[in-house]
Amino acid sequence: MAKTKTARKLGGIGDDAVAAATGKDWRQWLSLLDKAGGKKMTHKEIVAVVSDRYGIGPWWQQMVTVAYEQVRGLRQKHEKPEGYQISRSKTVAVPLSELYAAWHDAKSRERWMGDGPLVVRKATCNKSMRITWCDKKTCVEANFYAKGNAKTQVTVQHSKLPDAKRGEQMKKYWGKTLDRLKKALEN
Repeated sequence: MAKTKTARKLGGIGDDAVAAATGKDWRQWLSLLDKAGGKKMTHKEIVAVVSDRYGIGPWWQQMVTVAYEQVRGLRQKHEKPEGYQISRSKTVAVPLSELYAAWHDAKSRERWMGDGPLVVRKATCNKSMRITWCDKKTCVEANFYAKGNAKTQVTVQHSKLPDAKRGEQMKKYWGKTLDRLKKALEN
């Protein structure tokens, strides 16, 4: 009887998908990167191996490298080279301009967010905002997507968080905060 191969799924990507895109499945990638000394390499060094030796495109270089780092215990969930990053999103039953205005206008934002002073570094009307968080160390990016005439999705990414614990705290915070925003705008 033939031995069956167990399919892996790393970083949300299955063996079939990674093999179709890169020519190698996850087992092969793990073995190749182990042999190249990946356990002692920086993120950039692993990316260089994937790129230079195997000619994989930029998106797949990152996907393979991050999955390898996570499996080998070199990177935790939500960890990025500059700290931890979490994201949350919420769809609100209001037009795009109304949801964007609730973020852009400081008084409106204070009613549902309630946090200390934020610094909006860049705002593109009805599209995105880049914010330095009130701790002056971490960054928030809010992106807005129309989902019809009277529905809009906001996606929040909070980055440069110091550790996984703070990442989980902020993930919960943003979940509750976006719920308050939805309630405030839909009532």
